[in-house]
Amino acid sequence: MITSRAWRRAAAAALGLAAVMAPPVAAPAVSAPSTSSHRVSPEPPAADAVRTELDGLKVEPPHSMTGYSRARFPHWIKQHGECDTREVVLSRDGSGVTQDSMCRAVAGSWYSPYDDKTLDAASKVDIDHMVPLANAWRSGADTWTTDRRKAFANDLDNPQLYAVSASSNRSKGDQSPDQWSPPNQDYWCTYSRAWGHIKSLYGLSVTQPEKEKLISMLDTCD
Repeated sequence: MITSRAWRRAAAAALGLAAVMAPPVAAPAVSAPSTSSHRVSPEPPAADAVRTELDGLKVEPPHSMTGYSRARFPHWIKQHGECDTREVVLSRDGSGVTQDSMCRAVAGSWYSPYDDKTLDAASKVDIDHMVPLANAWRSGADTWTTDRRKAFANDLDNPQLYAVSASSNRSKGDQSPDQWSPPNQDYWCTYSRAWGHIKSLYGLSVTQPEKEKLISMLDTCD
C-alpha cells in the first residue's frame, strides 16, 4: 500500500521529470514600441492657407548667429519609454520598421521625398528639421526660452520633422528655400507648405528672397 507521503513524493518527481523533458519555450519577439499617436506625418495646410500665413509674417534680414549652438535646442528627447524623437519619426515615416527593446530601428525601409530615394537602413536616414535650427535662430528663436526651443526641435504634432536621406539633409544644412530646395521638384508643393506653416506657427520671420521663393514653390501646387 502506497502511503500519502510516498504518493506525494512520486507525483513531485514526475512533475520534475516532465519539466526537464518539456521543450523550451521560445522567447517572445520584441515588438515595436507603440507610437500610435504619431503614425502619420502631419499634413501641412493647403497652399492658399499658407499664402495667407506668409502674408502675415514679418519680413526682415537674418538675425545675428551670436550665441547659437545646436545645444540651445535640446534634442532628441525621450517621447515615451526608451523611444526618443528620432526613433519615433523613423517608425512613423518608415515601412516595415522593426525596433529592438531599446526602440532602435533595426530593419525597415524609408522613402526620402527630398531626392526621391528609398533607403534600406536607418543609418542612411537623417531626421530633418523642416525649418532648420540655425535658420530658426536667425529668424526669431534667438529670443526664445530653452523650453520653447526644445519643443520646436522635437515637434511631432506639426510638419517639422521628416525622415530623409542623410545626403539630402546635409546638402540642405541650415539654408532657406531661396538657397536650397529639394532636388525632387515634385515635392516642392509639400515642402513650401510645410516651411511656410512652421514659420507662421512659431512666429518666425522670413527674408524677402525666402518669401519670394516660397511663393513660387507654392505655385507648383496649382
